[in-house]
Amino acid sequence: MLEISINTPALLFPAITLLMLAYTNRFLAVAGRVRKLHEEYVSGKPNERNILGQIKNLRSRLNLIRYMQMLSVISFLLCVLCMYTIFRNWIEAAHFIFATSLILLFISISLSLVEINKSTHAIDLELSDVEELSKANIFTDIFKAEE
Repeated sequence: MLEISINTPALLFPAITLLMLAYTNRFLAVAGRVRKLHEEYVSGKPNERNILGQIKNLRSRLNLIRYMQMLSVISFLLCVLCMYTIFRNWIEAAHFIFATSLILLFISISLSLVEINKSTHAIDLELSDVEELSKANIFTDIFKAEE
C-alpha cells in the first residue's frame, strides 16, 4: 500500500480553499443577478418569458453551487480528519478518508463544470432576442470573414 504522510492531505488545503472562494464568488454573482431579475419581473417590464427562463436557470445554478460548496467543505473536513488519523497512526482509516476526500473534491469540480455550462446557457437566454446571434456557432465565429 502507498505510504501516506501528514503532508499529503495538507497539500489539498490551498486548492480546496481557493475552490471554495471561487464558488462563493459565483454564488454572490448569481444571487445578485437573481435579485435584479426579480425586481424586473415584479415591476412588470417587458420580455417576461425571457426573465422567467433566466430565473429558472439561475435557480438551478444556485442549487449546483450549493452542492459544490457543500462537497468541497466536506472534502476539506475529511482532509483534516485524515491528518488526525495519520497522527494517531491509523493508516488504513487515513487511506480510506483521504480517498473519500478526493472523490468528493472530484464530484465538486465536476458539478462546477456543469454549472459553467448552465451559465453559458443563461447568457444565450439573455441574448436570445438578438436575431443575428441565434445563427452563430463556433464554426461561423472562427471562419467568419472580417467586415
